[in-house]
Amino acid sequence: MRPLDWVVMAAWLAFIVSYGVWRGRGSSTTGRYLLAGHTMPWYAMGLSIMATQASAITFIATTGQAYVDGMRFVQFYFGLPIAMVILSATAVPIFHKSGVYTAYEYLERRFDGKPARSPPSYS
Repeated sequence: MRPLDWVVMAAWLAFIVSYGVWRGRGSSTTGRYLLAGHTMPWYAMGLSIMATQASAITFIATTGQAYVDGMRFVQFYFGLPIAMVILSATAVPIFHKSGVYTAYEYLERRFDGKPARSPPSYS
């Protein structure tokens, strides 16, 4: 990387951190910060869920997948909006009702986060 690349990357990182601090300035509790105080409109929540699925690794991996196997995997992505609507209608209310912040927290509460015990030894 050239010096200009480093400057642009550092400036972008500083902007992202500054913007995050500025936007989070009124969030005094975890619920307010992570759940937007339950004030997020439905369409923003839907876009957030879909953006979670479209990560950088997805964009990188799909080009390699298309090169190796062809474009037949794209049909999976046509079904994603339908899947997101179904998940938003079924899973999000469950998470909301149980008062958790993440799906991982829900799974830990639901299935007990304690490590599994090893079976007794009969030797």
